[in-house]
Amino acid sequence: MSRSYDAAVIGAGVFGSWIAYHLQQAGLRVSLIDAYGAANNRASSGGESRIIRMGYGADEIYTRWSHRSLAVWQEFFAHIGRQELFRRTGVLWMARENDPYTIATLRTLETAGVNFERLQRDELERRYPQIDFGHVTWAIYEPMSGVLMARRAVQSVADFVERNGADYLIESVIAPAGSGRLSEVVTRGGSKISANVFVFACGPWLPKLFSALLRGRIHPTRQEVYFFGVPDGDTRFAPPLMPAWIDFGAEIYGLPDLENRGFKLAIDRHGAAIDPDTAERNATEDLLDEARAFLVERFPAMKAAPLVESRVCQYENTSNGDFLIDHHPDFDNVWLVGGGSGHGFKHGPALGEYVAARIIEGGEIERRFTLATKEAVRKRAVF
Repeated sequence: MSRSYDAAVIGAGVFGSWIAYHLQQAGLRVSLIDAYGAANNRASSGGESRIIRMGYGADEIYTRWSHRSLAVWQEFFAHIGRQELFRRTGVLWMARENDPYTIATLRTLETAGVNFERLQRDELERRYPQIDFGHVTWAIYEPMSGVLMARRAVQSVADFVERNGADYLIESVIAPAGSGRLSEVVTRGGSKISANVFVFACGPWLPKLFSALLRGRIHPTRQEVYFFGVPDGDTRFAPPLMPAWIDFGAEIYGLPDLENRGFKLAIDRHGAAIDPDTAERNATEDLLDEARAFLVERFPAMKAAPLVESRVCQYENTSNGDFLIDHHPDFDNVWLVGGGSGHGFKHGPALGEYVAARIIEGGEIERRFTLATKEAVRKRAVF
């Protein structure tokens, strides 16, 4: 079987689905291809929820992309009648005294025109008596930010693209070989897919497909996520009394109890290497103990909270945390897009818009996204 398109997007996660969306909106005939399906349980875009926040230290480009993305997410959800896929919980970024990253965040939010409040310790304790702030002395609160319901959000974009004329294919694509202009890709099932341009936006599978090129430049890591059961009849850990929150100094973040799933908590520190195809996804005792110890310390009323659900997803970290958006060096019409690095989900709409514009209009790629800036040494600089 052979099919032909203007653009073939391999990977139906948040990056791939939004790239396909924007290419389609520009009038291109698109195919969207994924080996397991959009937001499947192996994917970095899977799972129930993701924080969307504007705070990024001095990295104004990510603040502006996040701000733009939130608007597009909300417009899209309103258009398809799925406004519940964004929850405006607010986001609380906890800081220690003289924390340079958070101080830089204040300046960037102000420059970008983002709505925020700076809260001192006494105000934090007044607003959130259910939180023991420990070494936290102040915080940034973003009232318009919140939580995206991740799995359903991505699937809604992929479904929209398919309903509007794209071919959405569950196929496993074989990595292309050779150089010059790529005319087609072949799937493990024997299908041939021809296109004028190919975009590989396949998350943790990107370094598997292009191992010689990306080995050491993108590192998929194992990340555990926990949901703890809140006390019966206690509404303090759900919106509007509890926001999404990030404790930058502790490298831990959490989400309030949404849809009665439980109080979500995760360690943001990069985990062990993972193979997204074959990895068993069970929580480990040591990391669960660390998460539970933090939960008890920061949220005393959750001391007896049972673990009601756990998940293992993955980050795909570039050497510095910046995204990868660039041409494949061996193919004129192949793009590599990935390296979400644990913070990429929220940016799907803006990233898709950016990639589609580079494909259709051309123009120079932001240097920090290029392959040339991705080294084999990990120096995480974006959070």
